Amino acid sequence: MWTLIQIELYKIFRRPRTYIAFIAVAALITIIQFGLKVDGKSYADFLMKDIGGTMEIDGNIINGYLICYIMLQLLLVHVPLLVALIAADMISGEANMGTLRLLISKPFSRTELLLAKFFASTVYTLLLLIWLAILALFLSMWIFGTGDMFLMKSSYVVLLSENDVFWRYAGAFVFAALAMVTVAALGFFLSIFAENSIGPIVATMSVIVFFTILSTLNIPIFNALKPYLFTTHMISWKEFFDIQVNDANEAIVGSIQNPQKIVNSALVLVLHIIGFVGGSIWIFNKKDVLS
Repeated sequence: MWTLIQIELYKIFRRPRTYIAFIAVAALITIIQFGLKVDGKSYADFLMKDIGGTMEIDGNIINGYLICYIMLQLLLVHVPLLVALIAADMISGEANMGTLRLLISKPFSRTELLLAKFFASTVYTLLLLIWLAILALFLSMWIFGTGDMFLMKSSYVVLLSENDVFWRYAGAFVFAALAMVTVAALGFFLSIFAENSIGPIVATMSVIVFFTILSTLNIPIFNALKPYLFTTHMISWKEFFDIQVNDANEAIVGSIQNPQKIVNSALVLVLHIIGFVGGSIWIFNKKDVLS
């Protein structure tokens, strides 16, 4: 199995388009960092305009921790497309090149082949998230420094002390990786049904956009469906940055306001991954491969 995974990883990283994702992430993060470095004060004033008269912040709220949070909100919406570029090509790409039939004639099972391809696409996804973490978090910490983290929520303000932030990012990136692996599993599943890469890539993004709209619509008829959509749970990484308060409305350091929501969302995503990969194996084992 490990040999198969190595072969699939070699196939992935010998393609020039594989590096498009890493270049795109680096370019976007660099642009955002440059803009906030040059004009961060204006952005800080914008954040504080609604509460400037009711509370005073001692220090600069534009630090590496806040910059990373901003970039995660922006980039994790678009990273699924970069993940789909590879994951949705794992089977359909072989079919398009006419090598899929040759692969299944080798002395290993179809299940082993599919698992090797899925694990390889998972490794690519994790490497992309690690690259994002290096640039969005560590580079931002180096450029902007660190400090207390100030977040504006829809109806309240969260202020996290500097020594209570880094572990939250570790948890958030782990959860984001789980969400992106779910996207990879979806793209992988859809690639079973096509003989070219464009169809599964477009279908993957279409499913994500469609489910995201359903997840955000506040219409009673869809409310019963929302808990079962993986897109509803992909943004639960934000829960790491909500903190509990005591009766005196003082923040409890090291706490998470709703840890059970993170656990429940993670379980839903894991079930989707198992379902997509299991469905891929079941369908592919019954499929007549002609290309």
